[in-house]
Parts: sequence; structure tokens; C-alpha cells
Amino acid sequence: MPHGPIVRVEWRPKAEEDLLALVAYIAQDNPDAAQTLFDEVREKAAQAIRHPTLYKAGRVRGTREIVVRPNYVVVYRLAGDVLNVVRVLHARQQWPATK
Repeated sequence: MPHGPIVRVEWRPKAEEDLLALVAYIAQDNPDAAQTLFDEVREKAAQAIRHPTLYKAGRVRGTREIVVRPNYVVVYRLAGDVLNVVRVLHARQQWPATK
């Protein structure tokens, strides 16, 4: 499905919660590493504006996934000129969630 140019990144509330929870967990042992991860995740999402379809198709239909590091994945969806970050996951998390 073709998309026009992506002009902005929007963080869904669940994605913000995910990122803050990961950073808080890491910060308990290493605040500097936590800040570095936070910055890296935000930067990778912002960089995806340039080539939004470069990253692999996601496990959930209509999403794409950026592997930030081997253990961290940013899940996003394209909607018009917006890149919606919907989740930030640790690789060990079950995604999508099973019932």
C-alpha cells in the first residue's frame, strides 16, 4: 500500500508506557544505559520517517518493526502522513499477546 511522505511521528500511549517501563527497569541498575536506550529508541523511530517501509513487516497485520538492538523492537503503523509508534517491546515479550 503506497504512502505519501511521512511528516511526523506520534507515540501512542501504550508505546510511551512500554518505553518508560523498560527504561525504569534498566535504570535501577544502570541509569546511563537506560538514558542511552531511551534516546536510541526515540531516534530510531524518528529516523523511520525517511524510509518508513524499509523495516520488516510486523507480526501484527498492518504494522512494521524496527529492531533497535537485538532485545528491543519498536512496532509502528503508517497512517497517511503519520508514523504511529504503537508498542516498544523487549524481544522476550509475547507479541502479539495470545489469549
